[in-house]
Amino acid sequence: MNLFEPFSQRSLTLRNRLVVSPMCQYSATDGLPEDWHLVHLGSRAVGGAAAVIAEATAVSAQGRISLGDTGLWNETQLEAWRPIVRFIKSHGAIAGVQLAHAGRKSSALRPWEGQGPLPVGHQDWLTVAPSALPFDKGWHTPEALDEAGIQGVIADFRAAAQRALAAGFELVELHAAHGYLLHQFLSPLSNQRSDRYGGSFENRSRLVCEVITAVREVWPVELPLWLRISATDWADHEGGWDIEQSVQLAKLVKALGVDLIDVSSGGLVPHVKIPLGPGYQVPFAARIRREAEVATGAVGLITEAEQAADIVAEGEADVVLMARESLRDPYFPRRAAQLLGAQLGAPNQYLRAWHS
Repeated sequence: MNLFEPFSQRSLTLRNRLVVSPMCQYSATDGLPEDWHLVHLGSRAVGGAAAVIAEATAVSAQGRISLGDTGLWNETQLEAWRPIVRFIKSHGAIAGVQLAHAGRKSSALRPWEGQGPLPVGHQDWLTVAPSALPFDKGWHTPEALDEAGIQGVIADFRAAAQRALAAGFELVELHAAHGYLLHQFLSPLSNQRSDRYGGSFENRSRLVCEVITAVREVWPVELPLWLRISATDWADHEGGWDIEQSVQLAKLVKALGVDLIDVSSGGLVPHVKIPLGPGYQVPFAARIRREAEVATGAVGLITEAEQAADIVAEGEADVVLMARESLRDPYFPRRAAQLLGAQLGAPNQYLRAWHS
């Protein structure tokens, strides 16, 4: 495989293997994307990415990470997404959105406001989780979801997927990573339930599977569905979620209609030691791809064109998702194409810069 070889899933074809990873901007008002989002996401489409995935977009107001999160829980938000999606697609990129519920990590400060939860009485809200366990010392203690609450979450994901389709998105990614609600159900460290949603691997995976099934009921069969997971909590010694369970989950969800596993790690519990380094999560993507026989995406400290090209060429992942490097350089795909001797068309307005 080649980094600038097209990648097809269902009826869609990505023009190359470079994808803009969903990255929260914390700059929405009442869940509404604004001019910032148009420029931020649109410039990455102009920059040559094959797909641009909008940030973790809440399926309910309660599911926001912060007051600045984008949403798809009402029709006003749907309409606000339309021009952004239209612009992304007009420049040759697939428009995607990541649907999310933050669970016990909801009601948090924006990163530039500090670390931790919103102070009580400062526009904070009730958080929910599989069990009444706070994320860390000083965080809000969440309310454990009952059966009706769980069914409500499933319905929220389903309705948000319908709105995503109506807004023009062609790719949905479900967020089951980084310590947010779906990940909280997966990991024994945050899920201490004794009902059918807790205990065994099958029970802890139940909510993720039911959300996928509900979304697939409304998401067209001709459009791909991706799932982001944390391959490990980096707390194996404490009985946390690990790569073996991730492989098992990947096999399960593939049968339910998931087309690609976007493989990240961590985020569930604080104060764990993560061996950060270039491409440190790539081996997880490679193992899931090999053992579950499902397409994967690699992400995490991938910053160089040759590095991305090697990941794809060696069959470690099918696509490379760029996060911080996309923030630093919205034109990374164009620069990578030049460096690697690949052809990547430019907008007419930019031709004199890219072909001179």
